[in-house]
Amino acid sequence: MMKRRRFIQNTLLTTAAVTTFPQLLKANTGLPETELLGRGNPVLTEKSGYRLRPEAAEAFDRMAAAAKKEGIGIQVVSSYRDYAHQNRIWERKYKDYKAGGMAPLVAIEKIIEYSTIPGTSRHHWATDLDIIQAGTGVTNNVLDPDKFHGTGPFCALKAWLEENAESFGFYEVYTNAYGRKGFKYEPWHFSYAPLSRNYLKDYKKLDIAQILQQKNLMGSDAFTSAFIEKYRTENILDINPKLLK
Repeated sequence: MMKRRRFIQNTLLTTAAVTTFPQLLKANTGLPETELLGRGNPVLTEKSGYRLRPEAAEAFDRMAAAAKKEGIGIQVVSSYRDYAHQNRIWERKYKDYKAGGMAPLVAIEKIIEYSTIPGTSRHHWATDLDIIQAGTGVTNNVLDPDKFHGTGPFCALKAWLEENAESFGFYEVYTNAYGRKGFKYEPWHFSYAPLSRNYLKDYKKLDIAQILQQKNLMGSDAFTSAFIEKYRTENILDINPKLLK
């Protein structure tokens, strides 16, 4: 009887604390290291065209529905990618550039203009996605900044996202802000901030240098300490400031 009374009392105290201090609900928002690195088994909402964490998926569906009401279709090109998927992209590009005569570090620098080193991709978190405007008939080289500007086929989507995306929790990651370093401008890459901000905080606590130097990645012999620190500072962290809060 005493144990039951104590259990009820503790439950009521916990409920009262969360009600009074709702920020406690966010205290356990971290991801295990395996999921931060794309090696875990995250719970995902899988629909035709994308895989995202349930909260991000729900927000995306609401955003896509709102855009559709204004005559703008949103097509997902890429969403969750695990380590193996990212590594396939990495190895394909590395082999292509090496076959073209590039030295290892030159090939790596070329890859990281747009593609991440496996284990460092935001797509591992299932909060980020690459999107284009649906129904334009364009199917070739769709992830091209020029297609989102001027008279490009995705201009209407770009304008709509600038006006509305943040109200659904989605923020452009690699902006065209003057002086930003790291990955080149990607007007197609958006992140669900209510989750990814916390995941980035967790990611920053990892020893990325040790992790990357331990992995048997193609070309990793060129990963000097200086290179990794520059990559961490510029490619991982020089992003839209609104995603760093």
